[in-house]
Amino acid sequence: MTAPLPTGPAAHPGGRIGGFTVLYDAGCPICRAAHHWLAGRPQLVPLTFVPAASPAARRLFPGLDHARTLRDITVVADTGEVYAGDAAWLACLWALADYRALADRLARPDLLPTARRVIGLAAAVRERTRAGGYGEVCADDACP
Repeated sequence: MTAPLPTGPAAHPGGRIGGFTVLYDAGCPICRAAHHWLAGRPQLVPLTFVPAASPAARRLFPGLDHARTLRDITVVADTGEVYAGDAAWLACLWALADYRALADRLARPDLLPTARRVIGLAAAVRERTRAGGYGEVCADDACP
C-alpha cells in the first residue's frame, strides 16, 4: 500500500497534496530526533507528527497496519496516499523547502538504490537500538 513519491499535482481538491501526517515511533530516540529535525525545517507541505500506534493514529487511520507503523516510518498524505519505509523518508524530504530537489534526485532510478541502502542502514541502527530496550529507558513524554 505504498504510493510512489509525489511528483506533481495529486487528486486533491486543491490539485496538490496539502499536508502529510508522519507516524513515528515516539519511544525511539532516533525517531524523536528525526521528528524534531523535520519539524524544525521550513516546509512546503505541512508535516503533522503523530506517534505511531497511538490512540490518535488509530482514530485517524483505522485501516492502517499499526504494528507495521512502529517498524517503518509511515507517512499519510491528505489525499489518501500512504508511504512507508524509504518512500516515507523521501516524502518527508520532498515536503521540506530546502530538501525537495534532493528528494527528487534521490528518487531517480539511478540514485534510488543508494538512497534505499542509506535509509536501510538507518533503519538497521534503529532496530538495534530498539532491540536494546529503548522503550524501557524512555517510555514517557518527559524524554526529548
